[in-house]
Amino acid sequence: MTDLNATVIQRVEISPGLIVLRIQPNDWELPEFTPGQFAVIGLPGAAARDQFATTEDTPADPDKIIKRAYSIASSSAAREYLELYIAMVPSGALTPRLFALRQGDQLWLGEKFKGLFTLSDVPADQNVILISTGTGLAPYMSMLRDQLVCGGPQHFAVLHGARHSWELGYRAELRTLDRHCPNMTYIPSISRPDDEPVAWSGATGRLQEVWQNRPFDGSAGFAPTPATTHIFLCGNPSMIESMVEILSGEGYREHTRKKPGQVHVERYW
Repeated sequence: MTDLNATVIQRVEISPGLIVLRIQPNDWELPEFTPGQFAVIGLPGAAARDQFATTEDTPADPDKIIKRAYSIASSSAAREYLELYIAMVPSGALTPRLFALRQGDQLWLGEKFKGLFTLSDVPADQNVILISTGTGLAPYMSMLRDQLVCGGPQHFAVLHGARHSWELGYRAELRTLDRHCPNMTYIPSISRPDDEPVAWSGATGRLQEVWQNRPFDGSAGFAPTPATTHIFLCGNPSMIESMVEILSGEGYREHTRKKPGQVHVERYW
């Protein structure tokens, strides 16, 4: 069996279906990575599942490690641990086992981090808008923690969507950045405002609808255009495809290495 080579040093429950895990390697050093990249973690099939997960058949090989990739949320400067933002899939093979972990428990962590969904191809004089649903926010947290210069010339903006306000992970941190950094704007949006115990006064609806209301004009300190702005998309596939279509109609082009553009997409589902 593959050795379990890392330890959970912190587990924070954002809501019943969302957690943040901090993972520390056991006697080995985390490799360097670029914000926006992903890590691969895993647990054996014999590992316990969370009590709220659906039941599953006994794995054919309980010693075999079930592995999945997760975007890194921590700064690349935080080399003593790795932070991951994870949503429960009750019928999934790995997330119910991850949700059963507690501080001090062991898991497997891959020793190489990969991915091209980074700010590397964004010129320093271009503004950046980061659009995500759910845990698609994770790579953006790494980018902001690592590369946002509070008060600097490059503007960053985050548009984050969830069903409910209590599912808006990292909300306090993002609101603090918005409040204290003139070059950072945070707009959270929820799709089920009628479920809120306290009336919600922020944006509502699907992110593509929020975008078409031009929420960043004025509040972000700049009006996004293809000439001035790069846009990142991560999360629900339908949101991504709708946004790519909308942005294409506004003159933006999807970025590839062969044909550079202003729209950067992470399709991980």
